Amino acid sequence: MKPQLSLGILFMAVQLADLLWPTLLLLGAEQVELRPSAGQAVTFSHYPISHSLVMSVVWSVVLGLGYWVLRRDKPAALLLGFAVLSHWLLDAVVHGPDLPLYPGHSPVVGLGLWNHLLLSQVVEVPIFVAGLYLYLRQTKALNKTGRYALWSLVAFLVVVHFSNFFSPVPGSVAELGWVGQLLWLPVLWARWADRNRTAHTTGPAPSETRRVSAPSIF
Repeated sequence: MKPQLSLGILFMAVQLADLLWPTLLLLGAEQVELRPSAGQAVTFSHYPISHSLVMSVVWSVVLGLGYWVLRRDKPAALLLGFAVLSHWLLDAVVHGPDLPLYPGHSPVVGLGLWNHLLLSQVVEVPIFVAGLYLYLRQTKALNKTGRYALWSLVAFLVVVHFSNFFSPVPGSVAELGWVGQLLWLPVLWARWADRNRTAHTTGPAPSETRRVSAPSIF
């Protein structure tokens, strides 16, 4: 992980499609169908701006290029761009065939791993654990806030993940769109935790330690 990149901006990058989607729902630019009595209560019927492959490439270029313009850090910019695109690639594994390749009359793809609950957890949980392990190897807490903010974030994400299996279906698309704005909370939480942590260093002097957080961007 690049020390210059904070956990907050990495969270924003990998979740960018889902962060855009609720606002696009509220604006009427994308659509979803709510079927409380069906097996899949929420059907993603039309979301080419946030979740098509072509637009995912566009968003990855926008975020990566924007970071490069502001920071002139090419490796970090490339990493951010790939992080944005990785959302679509992973969605293509877990979603049913509802992900468009491009806006307009596009074929849709999706391997449907979410249709097999146990198998999906066998894949998703180790990815989460591996990411947490790598972050803990790269960083250490500067203070109690750095420790408790991180572990409370981990607990929150675990609770939200498993509670999704039992959550009631929103009463309307507008309600879903407003509830979806809460996806920004983990981004801000990750930024807060990361600003109270520092990169591990092999140097003897604490003054040589590099901060994980970039002060000007997340």
